[in-house]
Amino acid sequence: MFIENRLTRRALLSALSVLPAARLLRGQQSQDPQLPTLKRAPQPKAEGEETPKYTGEVQVVNVFATVKEKGSSKIIKDLTQDNFTLEEEGQPQTIKFFEAESSLPLNLGLLVDTGYSQAGVLGDERSAGIKFFDQILREKDQAFVIHFDHDIELLQDFTGSRDKLDKALNLLEPAQPQQQQQTQQQGGNYPQGGGPGGYPGGGGRRYPQTNRSHGVTKLYDAILLASEDLMGKQKGRKAVVLLADGIDSGSKTTLFEAISAAQKADTLVYSVYFADNEAYGNPGYGGMGRRGGGRMPPPSGSQGPDGKKILQQLAEETGGTFNSVGTFHHLDKIFADIQEELRSQYNIGYTPDPRSEAGLYRHIHLTAKQKKKELVVQARAGYYAR
Repeated sequence: MFIENRLTRRALLSALSVLPAARLLRGQQSQDPQLPTLKRAPQPKAEGEETPKYTGEVQVVNVFATVKEKGSSKIIKDLTQDNFTLEEEGQPQTIKFFEAESSLPLNLGLLVDTGYSQAGVLGDERSAGIKFFDQILREKDQAFVIHFDHDIELLQDFTGSRDKLDKALNLLEPAQPQQQQQTQQQGGNYPQGGGPGGYPGGGGRRYPQTNRSHGVTKLYDAILLASEDLMGKQKGRKAVVLLADGIDSGSKTTLFEAISAAQKADTLVYSVYFADNEAYGNPGYGGMGRRGGGRMPPPSGSQGPDGKKILQQLAEETGGTFNSVGTFHHLDKIFADIQEELRSQYNIGYTPDPRSEAGLYRHIHLTAKQKKKELVVQARAGYYAR
């Protein structure tokens, strides 16, 4: 049975002793009722179960990178430290730590859009997710499951138990349209002056609001809460797999803030575009395949956000990859590709300039060369100095 009342930030603080993943708040943030909150489903813990933790403190910036041959999906796994060149803000950096295949424990999150328009694809997401967890998690790895629509709920906190993760995935159900419509009437679309955009390198573009009367889907809030409440407290490798159509409405958070939160938590976002083509039967907007429709179209005279481009930006800026489910690109294959990438990461570490101002975003650029091959490096675009 789910928790019915939304947790306030003050309640999260008071419950810190019994909720290990509760948000650590600073300054006046705890007094702001407009900030998003994370609901929690009951989290039973088996007697004697221990949460795996990585305790080593490495005083370097870690860059987890996947290298592919240009124009191909083939992953290159035989490179050495000498193949890589690293720059921060255009200045060459000395690589002080190198590991060809990272042995650090994997902290993995699965974020699933359960808005009403996703009703037709949840079954595929549920079965593929169960298989994904079963194949990717190894000893000391752990994962969590969050669903989001008009609310954001943690169905399963960090655990290495496949059984608990399977049970969480089996709880996935689409939000009812009347619930989402009521939430939207109370909260509306993007916050005042908000909307996606404004991220470094993203051009600061903002989209006009759309009157999506069929529901609220708090995509950006979900990414922020997963990053700050959960990933921010973990060590080692961190990645989130996001299953959504990329359209946000109702979030208090902007796309810029969502991406920033993931970067500050050193979390890669692997975004997967998956839309229910027959949710509303509206041709030509946000969908693919049989009927070409997913979400409600934007009102006449306005241009709504492009869900695919939003998911692409989330992946690119955090160092993950973007995938789109289609006739010839099934979800099982996408999960298998993500698994291979996460198991083939180079771990590259360097010591940044200690004079960097805390909280300042620093751009990094990692390249790789190999004789007779042109290589493409997939890694995060930067980090926030601490």
